[in-house]
Amino acid sequence: MMHKRAKYHLGQVVRHRKHPFRGVVFDVDPEFSNTDEWYESIPEDSRPSKKQPFYHLLAENDQSFYVAYVSEQNLVADYSGEPVDHPDIPDLFGAFQDGAYELHFQMN
Repeated sequence: MMHKRAKYHLGQVVRHRKHPFRGVVFDVDPEFSNTDEWYESIPEDSRPSKKQPFYHLLAENDQSFYVAYVSEQNLVADYSGEPVDHPDIPDLFGAFQDGAYELHFQMN
């Protein structure tokens, strides 16, 4: 069995490599764990491998806030030092400090 460590951590701000949005990691799946319908909706030439970490993000772009599900290969760390303004951040995280959010919840 192959074990892969997630590159990004909870509370870290990341951005998408190809699309203009950024977000805060609030959960990580070690491998793809969404529906086949969701996966098949991605154009075949852009589909990421299922055998990598996938990240749940509180995401924002210029028009809206939403939850995104993104493969590790499509993310890069955001070093802008700017907070993400998603309205659900205070429910999950504490202060924004040194480019990341402090965890505001208890892990099991």
